Amino acid sequence: MLNGKSATVTGSTSGIGLGVARAFAARGANVVLNGFGDAAEIAKLRKSLGPEHGVSVAYGAADMSKADEVVGMVEQATHDFDRVDILVNNAGVQYTAPVHEFPAERWNAVIAINLSAAFYAIRAALQQMLARNWGRIINIASTHDLIASVHKAAYVAAKHGIVGMTKVVALETATTGVTCNAICPGWVLTPLVQKQIDDLGEREKLAPQAAKTKLLGEKQPSLEFARPSRSPRQRRSCAPRGRRRSGASRCRSTAAGRHNRQSELAP
Repeated sequence: MLNGKSATVTGSTSGIGLGVARAFAARGANVVLNGFGDAAEIAKLRKSLGPEHGVSVAYGAADMSKADEVVGMVEQATHDFDRVDILVNNAGVQYTAPVHEFPAERWNAVIAINLSAAFYAIRAALQQMLARNWGRIINIASTHDLIASVHKAAYVAAKHGIVGMTKVVALETATTGVTCNAICPGWVLTPLVQKQIDDLGEREKLAPQAAKTKLLGEKQPSLEFARPSRSPRQRRSCAPRGRRRSGASRCRSTAAGRHNRQSELAP
């Protein structure tokens, strides 16, 4: 379905991003990976992912907190594959503290990586998508674009911002072949979430399973984590034919194993 297309996925060396990258590769798209991690493990991932699906896999080590590196990643992806057809803004970090104790530098880092990086990447890729009259922009948001949690001011603000920006881009491209949508997963067991579990257990002196249950209990009634390979719905968002959908926030929890809310800005 996506043979000949090129997908750039930020934060894709683990977790949701890697699940998205694998799904695109399985459908024939060349993939640009991005993210931190052990260099040898990343090289191993590239060597296995490409031959497994008969696609080319590149890697960009851009730091998503730096605007010039985000732009450089898009430029490098365009150089490597002659195009960026699909852009998935997934990179994210987390920091928790009460608002009155939240360090300013942590606020700036979360906003830079979780929100500003998506803006710079979209800004860098959009012109070529418009020139070809085809492009798919997918922003990985969170159920925190609809709700809030204590001690997560920067994260919640960034995720609300991502969905707002998604709607703006969808409006600005509404008469073109470019779409922009957001996916809002619930709790997915990624390295980012595992760190929150570990911190909670240490802070409240809880066993690992008790810490998981407490974390899930606030927002996910099933008390089960979603798997990274199941959370994204990028196939519908990237379909080359069929009903055009843009500006949607697709919010998924595992409470009942299906969508709990979907709102659409444009048909």
